[in-house]
Amino acid sequence: MKKNSLLFSILIMLNLSNIQAQLDSISQQINGAQRLISTNINKGVTIGGYGEITYNQPENSNGELDVQRLVLLLGYKFSDKVQFVTEIEFEHVKEVYIEQAFVNYNVAANFNVRGGLMLVPMGIVNEYHEPTTFNGTERPSVDNVIVPTTWREIGIGVNGRLPNMNLGYQAYIFNGFKSSDVNGEEGVNGILKGSNGLRSGRQKGAQSTMSSPTFAGKIDFYGIQGLRLGASGYFGKTQTDHEIETIDGSTIGITMLGLDARYNYHRFSARGQFIYASLSDTDAYNVITGNDLGSVLQGWYLEGAYNLLPQKNKQKLVAFTRYENYDTHADVAGNLVKNGSYDRTEITAGLSYHIAPGVVVKGDYQFRDNALSQDTVKDRLNFGIGVWF
Repeated sequence: MKKNSLLFSILIMLNLSNIQAQLDSISQQINGAQRLISTNINKGVTIGGYGEITYNQPENSNGELDVQRLVLLLGYKFSDKVQFVTEIEFEHVKEVYIEQAFVNYNVAANFNVRGGLMLVPMGIVNEYHEPTTFNGTERPSVDNVIVPTTWREIGIGVNGRLPNMNLGYQAYIFNGFKSSDVNGEEGVNGILKGSNGLRSGRQKGAQSTMSSPTFAGKIDFYGIQGLRLGASGYFGKTQTDHEIETIDGSTIGITMLGLDARYNYHRFSARGQFIYASLSDTDAYNVITGNDLGSVLQGWYLEGAYNLLPQKNKQKLVAFTRYENYDTHADVAGNLVKNGSYDRTEITAGLSYHIAPGVVVKGDYQFRDNALSQDTVKDRLNFGIGVWF
């Protein structure tokens, strides 16, 4: 029934889009860090920021109010070619993180060298997670559990554009996820687990261990007006403490591939994403750690949206529907049995009211389910306020 409702909603949105006659280009879409880099000042400090206040009301449970995040962006332009950018994030009022901290060197036109703490280019939301850039009070779960947003590590690499080919490119060498650490004198403590895959292994630039480098890259195509296509890849091994790195199963191999698309057609917009991650040596990892890490993580979503207000208006009222499925036990190795509760489906429908550029009020309802025969997942009502400047 839930799937039929989703298909019906998408068909309605597609039919509405047929009456439009103008394309909106998204080839120049930028995030907060890119906005600081593209500033026109010759030298000095630039600032920006974004934040989200949310209310989540699970079915038959108490609601939760949260200043989910407040982020301060600071940039300094040393010269026309050299800039420093950082993001300082306060989560849930009490936790402080550095989300980005890198130096960008514009070596030549459309060619930059970048080094420091940076976002891994995978999917859409990990790079474009400012609250006014996506629909829904909460970020898509695929971009939370599978990717996992906000995913950043320390590294170095290059990025830029190939204008003649309508391509953007990124290529970086990073340190990787941490899979295990020392437990006692000889024991191995497993950090990764089946319920959220790789998420717990993010090192976030905090005294990060590095035993082997990983590679991440992305290509974006923007040659068709209104359409942006992306292909991402991440390859390497996890990291662990030196004392146990020779133990079989203390590290695992990761191959993650992603495809994403964004499309604007006048007042209609759509986006979709597919992420597939293959993990090697998970059988040995689970044996020595007692964890239940899957050997394949997979997730995807499709979303359609329509602005209910005339395009000439400065304000926008966007109705949207998103269907997503994500499974951290898409496959398992050895004697591990798949856990049906890790195969999850969500249908999110709601409104995003952009009352001014950079300010959005959101409301939505999520129908949530999993593959177990007895569904114990609670549906949820969400509201939020987001700003970006």
